[in-house]
Amino acid sequence: MSAVSFEHVSKVFMPRATGWRGLVRAPIGAGLQALDDVSLTIEHGEFFALLGPNGAGKTTLISVLAGLCQATQGRASVCGHDVVTDYQAARRSLGVVPQELVYDPFFTVRETLRIQSGYFGFRRNDDWIDEILANLGLSDKANENMRALSGGMKRRVLVAQALVHRPPVIVLDEPTAGVDVDLRRSLWEFISRLNAQGHTIILTTHYLEEAEALCHRTAMLKGGRIVALDTTQALLARAGGNLEHAFMQIMRAEPSQLTEVQP
Repeated sequence: MSAVSFEHVSKVFMPRATGWRGLVRAPIGAGLQALDDVSLTIEHGEFFALLGPNGAGKTTLISVLAGLCQATQGRASVCGHDVVTDYQAARRSLGVVPQELVYDPFFTVRETLRIQSGYFGFRRNDDWIDEILANLGLSDKANENMRALSGGMKRRVLVAQALVHRPPVIVLDEPTAGVDVDLRRSLWEFISRLNAQGHTIILTTHYLEEAEALCHRTAMLKGGRIVALDTTQALLARAGGNLEHAFMQIMRAEPSQLTEVQP
C-alpha cells in the first residue's frame, strides 16, 4: 500500500454562463483541461518533489488529493484510503500547507492550533503544539492574535496547522514563497526530521535548489501531464547540471522527446 496514489486522474474545469443563466444552461465550450491522465505512486517515507511552471496542474492535483475538488475521471488515495469513498480516513492521513494565507483573525496562534486539533478529534494536544511552535519559531507568538502577525509568521502557522494532527503524509504547496531565510532553514530542518521519522513529504516549489537538496524523487508537470518522473539524481545526471538546468531542458523539449526522460 503506497502513501499516495493517482490512477489516470483527469480534471476538466467547465465554463458556465454567469448570473441566472448559469442555473439553467449547460456548460459552454470544452472547458479547461487542468489534469490529463496523471498516474503517479509515492511510497511511504519518500521526500517527493512535484515541479512545473505556473498553470501546470500542481495545485489542482493537490486539491484532488485533499478533496477540495473532484477529479473528472480517475482515482486518488492516501494511505490506501480513497479520497472520495473513504474521505474521512483520507483527510486524517493528510496535512496540507496551501499557497494562500488563509487564517481566522479572531483567534490567537495557540487557539488556532487547538481548534485545528479538534477537527481531527485530538484533545489536550498542547505538548505537541508546543513542540511545533518551538520548531517553527512561534513560541513567543503563541498568545498573539493571528491578524497581528506578519505574512511570514502567518505562513509558519499554516505549516503548524498542517502538522498538528500528526499526519503520515504532508503536502507543502510552495511553503517558503515570500518568507525569510531563517524560516526556510528552520522549516527544512524540522521537515527533514519528520521525514527521517517516516513521514511522507510532497513538495511543490519554484526554488529548485530546495527540491534538489531535499527530494529523493521528482515529477515534472507541463500542461496537466507528467513529462518527467525519476530519481532526482538520475534527472541531474541526464541533464549534466543542476535541477534548474534539468527543469528548463525538459520544459523546452518537444513532446516526442519527453518520453526519453520518463522511467
